[in-house]
Amino acid sequence: MAIFTGIATAIAGALFGGSALATSLIGGALAFGAKFAIGKIQAAKQVKQKYTAVQGEIQFGGDVPVGTLYGVGKTKGQRAFYAKWDKGNKRNAEVFILANGWCDGLEPYVYMYGEKYNLVAQATIGNEVARYGAQGFIDGDGNSAISIRFYDGRPGQGVDQRLVDVTANLGNKWKATSKLSGMCYVVVERYYHLEFFRDAGKGKPDIDFVLRGLREYDPRKDSTLAGGSGTQRLNTPSTWVHTKNPAVHRLNYQLGLRALVSGRTLIGEGKSLGQIDLATYFVAMNVCDTLRANGKKTYECSLFVSGDDDHTEVLKQFDDAMAGYGLNRRGLSGVIPGAPQIPVKDLTAADIPIDRAKDVQFRPSAFERFNHLSGQFTSIESMWNPESLKPVYVNADIAADGRNRQTSIDFLQVTDPDIAQYLLNIRYRQNRMGGKATVPVSRCFGLAVQEGEWITWRGKTWLISEWRADERLRITLVLSETSAAIYDDDGIEPGPIVVPPTPPINPSLLSTVQNFNVAVGMINGAQGYDTPALVFTWTPPDDPTITAVRFVYQIEGTTEIFEDQCTSPEDGSFRTTKNVVSGKVYNARATITTVPDRLRTFTPWMTTAQPTGLQTLLTGLKELQDDALNRFKELQQEMDEFFRPRLVELLDAFSLEGAVGQIERQQIVATIGDALAQITEERRVRVSENEAMAQLLTYLQASLGTTHARLITEETVRATTDSALASSITTLDAEVDGNLARLIAEETARADGDGALASSISGVSADFNGRFAQGLVKFEAVAAPTGVDARFSVLLRAGTNQSFKVSGFYVELYTEGGVQKSRMAVQADQFLVTSGNSRHYPLVFEDGELKLAIANIGTVNAGLLQSLNGKMKIDLNNGTIEIFS
Repeated sequence: MAIFTGIATAIAGALFGGSALATSLIGGALAFGAKFAIGKIQAAKQVKQKYTAVQGEIQFGGDVPVGTLYGVGKTKGQRAFYAKWDKGNKRNAEVFILANGWCDGLEPYVYMYGEKYNLVAQATIGNEVARYGAQGFIDGDGNSAISIRFYDGRPGQGVDQRLVDVTANLGNKWKATSKLSGMCYVVVERYYHLEFFRDAGKGKPDIDFVLRGLREYDPRKDSTLAGGSGTQRLNTPSTWVHTKNPAVHRLNYQLGLRALVSGRTLIGEGKSLGQIDLATYFVAMNVCDTLRANGKKTYECSLFVSGDDDHTEVLKQFDDAMAGYGLNRRGLSGVIPGAPQIPVKDLTAADIPIDRAKDVQFRPSAFERFNHLSGQFTSIESMWNPESLKPVYVNADIAADGRNRQTSIDFLQVTDPDIAQYLLNIRYRQNRMGGKATVPVSRCFGLAVQEGEWITWRGKTWLISEWRADERLRITLVLSETSAAIYDDDGIEPGPIVVPPTPPINPSLLSTVQNFNVAVGMINGAQGYDTPALVFTWTPPDDPTITAVRFVYQIEGTTEIFEDQCTSPEDGSFRTTKNVVSGKVYNARATITTVPDRLRTFTPWMTTAQPTGLQTLLTGLKELQDDALNRFKELQQEMDEFFRPRLVELLDAFSLEGAVGQIERQQIVATIGDALAQITEERRVRVSENEAMAQLLTYLQASLGTTHARLITEETVRATTDSALASSITTLDAEVDGNLARLIAEETARADGDGALASSISGVSADFNGRFAQGLVKFEAVAAPTGVDARFSVLLRAGTNQSFKVSGFYVELYTEGGVQKSRMAVQADQFLVTSGNSRHYPLVFEDGELKLAIANIGTVNAGLLQSLNGKMKIDLNNGTIEIFS
């Protein structure tokens, strides 16, 4: 440094008369001081950097230092290119550089949207080494909405021709010369598939790739080296293989990753094999690959590094990953692995010159020792996030030190929890066994040992951490206390078990309820009667856009579907008796209703663990009674409608407005006084652009004073573009002084696009001085998309103006929930069934009671059995028997 030489010359001239020696000494001191200060600043900056197996941020632009991966790690990569095309830019592609150098491949999964997605291998379409689709984004034709093409960075790799072709007409083109040789990269092509993105509520994915990093040179497998055996060659990268061995990583970092054309060192130290102590590396590599008692290799690690990283810090990460130390042996770079050794010599008093000083510290100061050590490792199960190791502490050590002294050492370059836990224990033991000594030794002893070897002295085992020799070849050893017990597996617990995190659930993306289940229940009614019910449960959603939970359920083994819903999703439970019958196992599933609407899915089918309970008699009968009474009310309304006057309506209903038609009327009338006889016949036709109709009306009447007789017929046919109707109505009236007898017959056939209906109705009515009697017989058949129905009904009604009585029955086939059912109902004060044999009493239903003289019953489902005199009561629901005296 010229500036320091100039300063030194000025100082020497002032103080020492311009002595050349003084100038040299002062200049060297100033330069060393400056280097030391700069080194401290760089070290302070370096401490803030976390070396790990994860590269967690996308890098953009060209001003990014070259980087690579030793081992296996998770990375987002450096985005080098982006293009979009197709209608509405439905397709786009990005190029991500994952690492420099020839890498081994991708692990069969990626991370997107906070979840793990498996990769599905697909046939290659170009020069890529491998091509993948993402599980969950593959349609029924096998096409993936996310396609990943992988290039491993080998020398001479080809261009991605697909990307060249699709961007040829775009402003941003991928050139045919863009081969990225020597770079491992992926091309991610996405197609905006509505099902996988819009309907699923997902945006553009941010992908984390898991990469198997550099293929590395292992000298143990090179038969051209002493001690090696195999086909690997230093200058032939195609023979190298992928590994997670920390010692192999360290060697390859010292050799350096070189540029393909210039040979310049991009990453690492760029040393030659002649500068490497291969003997120590062979030992370290074998130690790392040795299997422990748990069947795992002793040491493994993975690490992202860049060309800007400090070599000392990177080498330290590899050293820590094998509980070892770097060393410089006679100018050669080597490494000492964390493993027990056999001491090569015993240092005795005769080997120590008495005229030379030695410095021995059998126990380090309290400030140098710790008794509570914690740390972290990179957990694959936790999606490559840091997780805590089990802390290492010994109560006896804490007591000996007088207080708790805690520190931490992280092993973020290690992804196996057992290996990381083993390393944490080793570092704790190494620190506790912290004796140090600087001992002069005889020339004979000193030349027989070297750095990294173990010796014994004063009953302890020592590691030779430094070997020194002065100009007179006087040898001094720097020793560090060690022991084989440091590396013993005994007392070291396995690493922590990390449970993979549950993928985050965005409430706005919920397509159904969570943790849905169904069980049977009972609803308690009056007088101890119970009704079977289904109880639906789910986790209340924290989403105000979910307005209802809908349930679909069915009896196991049947196809009829029932539905119900809960409009309070936050309740988390709902009970229903709708279409729930006794003694059946039910299957159920659920979905949601949202505002605004979005993609919804059903939960899996769930099954009740046991059949529903037995429904008590009264509850079931009440439901049937309500259904039957409603049906009879409908029949009465039909009767009221049927007997109302029709003639005026028929005459007024016909109009020629907006149409072409004709009306012809013929009438014959004869009258004498209050006697009248007439026949009226009217024929009508009408057509328009969308309708054609024809009618024939006949009216016959004979009257004498207050006595009338009438016969009216109406026949109609009508056709439109989508419907057809044919009907015939005949009415017969006989009336004397307000006493009326009437008979009406109506037949109708109608068909349209929604169904077909045929009905035949006959009605009779008699009215005398405010007393009336009516009867209606109706036969109807309907066919429609919702089902096929048929009903035959008879209804009788009689009474006065103040009150009336109704009786009747109906037989019907009807459709409910897509299932055809049948029913017969009778409305009467007394219902009687007899065999016609006077010796057999009839079955009678009267006053709400069923009366039967003799019953032969196989199974009785009942709630309460009670004797007629009240002396005994059996409650089958509650399982009690009561006897009264």
